[in-house]
Amino acid sequence: MAAKANPVPSVWTRQQSTPDQPALSRASIVREAIAMLDADGIEALSMRKLGARLNAGATSLYRHVATKDELMELAVDEVAAEFTVPPPGGDWRAAATEAAVSFRSTALAHPWVSAVLGQAGLAYLGPNLMAYSERLASLFTAAGFPEPSRAIDTVLAYVIGMSTTEAAWLTTVTRSGMSEAEFITGMMPAARQAAADHEHLAEAYAGVAAQPAFDPVAIRDDKFFYGLDVVLDGLEMRLPR
Repeated sequence: MAAKANPVPSVWTRQQSTPDQPALSRASIVREAIAMLDADGIEALSMRKLGARLNAGATSLYRHVATKDELMELAVDEVAAEFTVPPPGGDWRAAATEAAVSFRSTALAHPWVSAVLGQAGLAYLGPNLMAYSERLASLFTAAGFPEPSRAIDTVLAYVIGMSTTEAAWLTTVTRSGMSEAEFITGMMPAARQAAADHEHLAEAYAGVAAQPAFDPVAIRDDKFFYGLDVVLDGLEMRLPR
């Protein structure tokens, strides 16, 4: 009798095949895929190019990873191992901030990951993402939130949204070959012209242009922590008094 087809397409619901090429492993495939994603983005990754980088044919890759979608699930979960969450029991706000900062740092080191988190199939079933979710659940449960999963979703929605936008911006800067400060300085004349008929935007751009020197990293950090504090302020109001 033919084997029953897997009704749920995901690497985490499929039994791994026995490799025919001992030197090639799922782990080595995923590591090389992440290196390609970090360097050139999602558009540049294909099973054919990955096979060439590993000196292996696409057929050999498919014995370990059935589709590119499965490969993305594995890559997301591998990167998730870099997320850190402090143990529960201490200052929950400080711990939540540390977890948010860790996520943001990882997302900026791997600019593609935030954008694909919601698209990478059943990536949340991966062992690293499951462990990460469990640590967050322990933290917010210990903090006393009556609905910890909703508090976690709120924080992650903010951090993922900010990280996705920030990573896209930094990718654009990197492709320009300029530093972030040089890129901003270069785009300022066009930005001021575009904002000329918009009172508040024109004032904001004029303020940036008037600064003799500015630190783009500090500006991005300030934006991130301002929003995170607002989110945590709101969540704190949900804690039982």
